[in-house]
Amino acid sequence: EKNISAMLDSFNKSAARADFNAYFSYYTDDAIFTGTDATERWNKKEFMEWAKPIFARGRAWDFTAIDRHIYFDQTGNMAWFDELLNTQMKICRGSGVVVKLGNDWKLKQYVLSMTVPNDLVDAVVPLKAPIEDSLM
Repeated sequence: EKNISAMLDSFNKSAARADFNAYFSYYTDDAIFTGTDATERWNKKEFMEWAKPIFARGRAWDFTAIDRHIYFDQTGNMAWFDELLNTQMKICRGSGVVVKLGNDWKLKQYVLSMTVPNDLVDAVVPLKAPIEDSLM
């Protein structure tokens, strides 16, 4: 659990430093990234292409874990997590699957979600409806 938590913290710090190579080294070759926008579901190569100009600015995103939960399968070589993150978008939720490859833990799937307080859902839905209606 400590190793995965340390890996996730380092993963987030590499984005804050805009260290493109370090950040993407935390993903498996067949990893999937799902972002906050309904259109953001990319394999590693697609995500790298999308993120390259952002990292090239010298600063990508700066996420810090507020709360994290990690769970293991019976083999101890696969785990999944969910966490609350302090971000420029306020509180977001990160979740994903990590696998142990050799001595390293790597992200096989990562999902980033924005949180919406229940009391604000009725106000948020009309804002996103014009964009998302076309996707349904």
